[in-house]
Amino acid sequence: MVVRVATLLLEEDATPEEAASVIRFIDAFVIPKYKYHVVRKQFYQYTGSLPIHGEASAKAALYRDRFLLLSQRLSRDQHFSKPAFESEFSHFGSCEPYKITTGLFTENTIVVVEGEMLVEGIFQVLTCGFPPLEDRDKSLKLFAGHDYFGCGTFTKEETIRLAEMEKRAINDRLVVLSDIWLDNEQALRKLETVLDGFESVEVVPSLFVFMGNFSSRPCNLAFHSYSSLRMQFGKLGEMIAAHPRLTAHSKFLFIPGPDDAVPSTVLPMCALPKYLTEELRKHVPNAIFYSNPCRIKFYTQEIVFFRQDLLYRMRRSCLMPPSTEETDDHFQHLVATITHQSHLCPLPLTVQPIIWNYDHCLHLYPTPHTIVLGDKSQQKAFKYTGITCFNTGSFAIDSTFVAYRPSSQEVELSAL
Repeated sequence: MVVRVATLLLEEDATPEEAASVIRFIDAFVIPKYKYHVVRKQFYQYTGSLPIHGEASAKAALYRDRFLLLSQRLSRDQHFSKPAFESEFSHFGSCEPYKITTGLFTENTIVVVEGEMLVEGIFQVLTCGFPPLEDRDKSLKLFAGHDYFGCGTFTKEETIRLAEMEKRAINDRLVVLSDIWLDNEQALRKLETVLDGFESVEVVPSLFVFMGNFSSRPCNLAFHSYSSLRMQFGKLGEMIAAHPRLTAHSKFLFIPGPDDAVPSTVLPMCALPKYLTEELRKHVPNAIFYSNPCRIKFYTQEIVFFRQDLLYRMRRSCLMPPSTEETDDHFQHLVATITHQSHLCPLPLTVQPIIWNYDHCLHLYPTPHTIVLGDKSQQKAFKYTGITCFNTGSFAIDSTFVAYRPSSQEVELSAL
């Protein structure tokens, strides 16, 4: 009870500016683009135009920027501070068996190979794995004074104030659900049960994140029920509005899924169109609609949201089975892959197209505090080198969702 009273007092005392700074939402298409200068060994902000339909040179730049991002990180690692690059790649076909470390190795993933030339001229590979991760604080020094995350820069005093507020918000939660099929009565009944439960808690969550898909059927060229889907969003708005405490104190973030009614499945995906969400907005003023992926800054913490059935697609694209030496958990392999590659979706562009000029929106560098995946695979949570990663699972299919406490980085895997 004391905690609840203290939290409510803090909310009352907060100025509008402070309340706005607690949670900041970042659409993928407004994230600033930074490029690495090889000679100066520093990042600089790219200020040129970023057309959606880029020229052929933009595709080459996509791969070059990914490589330089990992290369500069590797050059500062204590084990690779003095790299020696071999040019005898013609001997690679004669390699001896080598060790594969944790991860899902697909076409276009960047690997580090350590080896030595034998007397007979055969290049024997000793280890093959992903570039090592870099400590977040070390990465941040390269971006000192730059808005790399897209939420604006903070003074030292502002950061300290937000950190103190974050420590006091021990009961604050984010609730994340994926696959909310509005055309499925059972899914809607389950969602109402979830909202009823959080309406009655002492401190309501500050944010609900609803990730697609929002229809059980893909919204492709064969889909002709857009007016019906618009009405279903309106009914969802009525359901949310029937919970006065949530409507008054919580925000509702909507992120489209891969089969939702957006112009293209190319990443990053733009927000849901206003035509579909207009009725919902009338009932829920705190509803906001952003891209897939998108980011939020919650107090001092950086959180990335991505709705994609990534595990299944990565496993299908694997060039070889993942090693079971360190773990046989495929979700842990996935987390290791995207964090070491510093990229949310390191699939070949032929498998998952990406807007060439906006590939930087999927970068994970410097590493965020939390990565939230909306994947149809089994609900999982995994803390990897200090990064909290979790998958919500499918709410419509498995009735799973996640409640996350940013203050303690505690993940509550939940199900009905």
